[in-house]
Formats: sequence, structure tokens, C-alpha cells
Amino acid sequence: MTRRLFLTLACSVSMLSACGFQLRGQQDYAFKRLYIAGGSQAAGARLTRMVQGGSDTVVVNTVANADATLQISEARGIGTLTLNTLGVVEEYQLNLTMNYSLVGKDGTVLIPPSVIALNRAMTYSDQYSQAKVAESDILFADMENDAIDQLTRRLSIVKSLHPAPGQGAPAVAPGGPLPPPPL
Repeated sequence: MTRRLFLTLACSVSMLSACGFQLRGQQDYAFKRLYIAGGSQAAGARLTRMVQGGSDTVVVNTVANADATLQISEARGIGTLTLNTLGVVEEYQLNLTMNYSLVGKDGTVLIPPSVIALNRAMTYSDQYSQAKVAESDILFADMENDAIDQLTRRLSIVKSLHPAPGQGAPAVAPGGPLPPPPL
């Protein structure tokens, strides 16, 4: 029985390693002190936890103490996704757009203005309008967490505080309209 358990465990580990699975691990940012400007309070708190918990970088309270400044702005939107035969909304599309840029202490643009755009689908019924408001808040919080996770990975592409011309991080923006969210 223990041999079978050992073989099952060994096969599981080898399959996970073969698919490219890797733990998030420690980030190595080029900057060691980061100032975060803008964004919601919840986004700032999560980003601070992610950066400080996953690297040796410290989030500071003043621009003067920072090696780099991260500028963040968020926009939220709700659009109609589907209507029934009577013209009543059945689903909404929730959109979150996070704009960001990273600038060094000397004004060097480390990451040019870039965008993280996310969307989610939410069914709707007038019968449960209060519950749907709470659900939309949860979905927006989930999208914001997802955007912060993506942002921490994008910050790691900065390899130097003084990149050579043409060696800086490229801007990232959606190439076209977002596809409809999965149901």
C-alpha cells in the first residue's frame, strides 16, 4: 500500500513539473524602495503586501525616499451584456481598467504608461437587486486583486534603474476591445 502511495505521489509531482507549474517565489526588483501614488486604498494595501512579502523591496511613504514611483489609476464600468426578449437586462459586463507607469527617482521612465483591462459577466434579476449589488462589489474586488497580481509580475521586468536607450520595458495595452467575459 505504501509503495502505491509513493508511486502516485511521485507521478503527481512529475506531472506538475512537466506542465510548467512553478511556485510564485521571490521577486527580484531593480528598485529597493518603491512609492505608490494613486489607486484605491485596498489596491495600495494589497500591492504593498505583495511587494514587501515577495521581495526585498520596501514600500515607502514619501517620494523623496523612493528609488521608483509607481503611478496607478483605476476605472470601473458596467455595461449591458445581454437582454431578454422583453428588453430587460439579463447580464451585465463589469469592467476594470488599471493604468500604471513606473518612473525612477531621476525621472527615467522605467515602464511607460500601460493598461491592465479585465472584465467579468454577472447575471442580473430585479428580484435580487440588493444581492446583485453585493455580488458586483465582490467581482470588482476579485478583478482588482487579479490586476494587482498582474502588476507585481509586470514590475519584475524592470532590470535596471538606468536602462540603455531601447532597452526599457515596453508599454502594455489591450490591442482591441476585450472579448465578452466567459459565462
